[in-house]
Amino acid sequence: MSRLRLLYSLGTVFCLLNSLIVFGKGGEGKNILDVSVSKLKDLRCEYLDSPLGIDVRQPHLSWKMEIPTTVRGKKQTAYEILVASSAELLRQNKGDLWNSGCVVSDESVNIVYKGKSLKANQKCFWKVRICDEQGNWSAWSSPGFWRMGLFPDNWSGQWIGCELMERQSVGGQKIDNKMSDPWFRKTFDLPEEVRDAIIYIASIGYHELYVNGQKVGDAVLSPSVTDHKSRARYMAYDITQYLNSGENVIALWLGVSWSIFPAYQRVGEPAIPMALVQTEMELLSGKKQRLISDETWKVHASPNTLIGYWEAHHFGGEFYDASLEKPGWNTTRFDDTDWLEAKVYEPKIVVSADKTEPNRLVKEIKPLSVSEISPGTYRVDMGINYAGWFEMRLDGQPGDSVMFQFSERESDTVSFGIHSIYKIGPTGEGKFCNRFNYMTGRWVQVSGLRSKPELKDIRGWLIRPDYQRTGGFECDIPLLNDIYNTTLWTFENLSLGNYVVDCPHRERCGYGGDALATTRAALGNYDLGAFYYKWMEDWRDVQVEDGNVPYTAPTRIGGGGPSWSGYCITLPWEMYRQYGDERALSESFSMIKKWLDFVETHSRDDMLVRWGGKWSFLGDWLWPSAWPERKAMEKQGKALGDTRETLFFNNCHWIYSLETAASIADILGDADTAESYRKRASLVRKAVHATFFNAADNSYVNGYPAYLAMAIMVNLPPQDLKDKVWKRLEQEILINRKGHFWGGITAGSFLFHTLLDSGRNDLIYEMATKEDFPSWGYMLKCGNGTFFEDWECRGSALHSSYLYVGSWFIEALGGIQRPKAGFKHFVIAPWITIKGPKRVKSHYNSMYGDIKSEWTLEGKTLSMRVVVPPNTTAVLKLPGVNCASIKESGRSWRHSEGIELVSQKDNIVSFLLQPGVYKFGAVVDRLIDE
Repeated sequence: MSRLRLLYSLGTVFCLLNSLIVFGKGGEGKNILDVSVSKLKDLRCEYLDSPLGIDVRQPHLSWKMEIPTTVRGKKQTAYEILVASSAELLRQNKGDLWNSGCVVSDESVNIVYKGKSLKANQKCFWKVRICDEQGNWSAWSSPGFWRMGLFPDNWSGQWIGCELMERQSVGGQKIDNKMSDPWFRKTFDLPEEVRDAIIYIASIGYHELYVNGQKVGDAVLSPSVTDHKSRARYMAYDITQYLNSGENVIALWLGVSWSIFPAYQRVGEPAIPMALVQTEMELLSGKKQRLISDETWKVHASPNTLIGYWEAHHFGGEFYDASLEKPGWNTTRFDDTDWLEAKVYEPKIVVSADKTEPNRLVKEIKPLSVSEISPGTYRVDMGINYAGWFEMRLDGQPGDSVMFQFSERESDTVSFGIHSIYKIGPTGEGKFCNRFNYMTGRWVQVSGLRSKPELKDIRGWLIRPDYQRTGGFECDIPLLNDIYNTTLWTFENLSLGNYVVDCPHRERCGYGGDALATTRAALGNYDLGAFYYKWMEDWRDVQVEDGNVPYTAPTRIGGGGPSWSGYCITLPWEMYRQYGDERALSESFSMIKKWLDFVETHSRDDMLVRWGGKWSFLGDWLWPSAWPERKAMEKQGKALGDTRETLFFNNCHWIYSLETAASIADILGDADTAESYRKRASLVRKAVHATFFNAADNSYVNGYPAYLAMAIMVNLPPQDLKDKVWKRLEQEILINRKGHFWGGITAGSFLFHTLLDSGRNDLIYEMATKEDFPSWGYMLKCGNGTFFEDWECRGSALHSSYLYVGSWFIEALGGIQRPKAGFKHFVIAPWITIKGPKRVKSHYNSMYGDIKSEWTLEGKTLSMRVVVPPNTTAVLKLPGVNCASIKESGRSWRHSEGIELVSQKDNIVSFLLQPGVYKFGAVVDRLIDE
């Protein structure tokens, strides 16, 4: 037994004895040793830092260990959590809500709260300490915090809206908006100052909150986009500092936006923006006061009006008429006697918390140039394609109208009709900025000006949920760095609203097929636990009674096929793989089973058969030759879902879905369901192979690389054919396609990840380093800082189509491989070859801490720095090295703490590494491509 393992075992025993002494006699958990060998940081509740409005009755808690870089082998053997109803009680080490006692466990991620039943609006202050592998207790962490929200039966407020807006909402038809975004306000008195005040606001459509004239918070375009046919989400705001004794006013500015989205319109209810408000206040005297939304609120039209229908190709923009401004509309001094009374509504929808990072102005975009197109018309180059807000200071004559047209391409005046208008008010000055809509593009054509604008008066903002970056990569090959960075920038511009859109201008739909291209790369580079947890709920919301799942969520509409709907399986599985969160599986398992039951009804002779309309049985989408092939199909009168290739793809995906669902059932302890899914997959597998295998050339259907990879992924070839199909795939990529990538959004994702998971980085490298059509390098040459919808670069220039390449850099070149469940135990296996990069820096900040893999190859000398975070272990695999030459921190690895040899085989030396920082050096004997 190694020294570290012995210490770990002894530490566990010591912790048990310690817990018996301290906790067995009713102690308060004081440190017996008071040895602060570890610090704890990054306390999270439901993946969030100090969240407000949590409506999970047993929230999940997480933390990280922080230790000096010189220390190795640090692990947690036990923890103690205190949750208190006040900061003072927590300071006194009194967990009146929960005192976990000493829990012997090395788990520090997604720990379930098991204290007293939590009430609505309950404040929860918490801290944690841990026992390490030597039996030493850490100091208590700095305090963490969360606040409970409202549960369905806690709402006493009423939904309010503007009755005048009903006139444009007739018969569930698409709405060409003519009504202004409404203002609401409510004045009220407080007899004394408040000690605590929180307001909960649910809205159909976007909202902004003002208290006594001040905007509350820095969130924009809130709440998250949600299927308003079934649900509205609420935001929680702490407004204690905004209130005064005496008269106060709470004001809302609602945006029409998603309230008129055609797929969200409810039978018998108007498609208009609405709000539900409840304010809970505690006065200094301890008295409670509540303010709710009802018919006593006042409503009036604002100067801002949505342009467009808020649907595909018609998201328009905003028209702001500064002549209609009413200064002080959200202050107590304003006279609202001529305002209308709000109308009360009763929409039949669920109200739940928006447990995500809100949208914020994340990055400022500064323009590069302004050029004159014609008198009064100017072209602004913002330097990069982005989705967010555009802001510009204006001068002119009262009544002048200035139009802003946004374009992705320099040759186009406007893309997908995205435009806004600002009408200058009586002062002759103004500032346009989006409020309840957003633009996409790089170029802005501005017309109606009387003078050329200056660069200092213009700026833009990337808007997205304020999630944090967790991954990083760079190497000595500039093209790869450009592809990596462009992938991430593209993703960030597709995530506004806490779901991933296909494109932010034309459709704004959350396509499941497109999500196949983005999810793994996104999870490997950003902190997206709350983001994807919310999106999983959206997919459950849109499932219909017969078990079918639409192709988009939360947006419901749009075309697709089984792999689009099947994202209802893929997403919870990917969440589990990344974070080890079984709850992601259990909460979605009912949906998964219902969808697979639905799919089964469309099978015959152990294979799926086509169902639905023209856009309902799609397979791969937008592969390199898709445009000419689709035109040829149209001439033959064929629908996109009628091809032999599509039938093959969808049946392979069915196998993938069944096998993934079986793995989920295993984890959830449902052995019978797992067995039934595997048996079904086996029957389908035999039928698909018999129907589509081409014995003459060891391929399937038309031999495209994506289809061959899918066959390998779902284990379609019998054992005696596997090597032959692999050789056929190699030939197809390297010879027939001359090293180019050949797949679309959906099948391309499976091609890429099959190669990645099979360790065929040599094939990925060939495709990733091409710069002619079709390739990521080609799109870089044609683009403006974002990737395109199609390989030809003729469609949308900001799209989710091929972002799967983003998972390769850290996982393969850095070698920080995706584990089976969370990063408690993981593998670092960098792809080091003669033809590949010679210098790589990569990291991934997991739920346990930052994992780093940095290496340099100079001639025959390999240098590598590895960081294994506390409370984890890693297997490091070094290719092509001479084991006897391996040194760590300048000495033989055999004399270094925390290292254990696992194996020497297949030209790879493998070590088990305990937590710590390691610096390896080795002589390279033979790399794979030598």
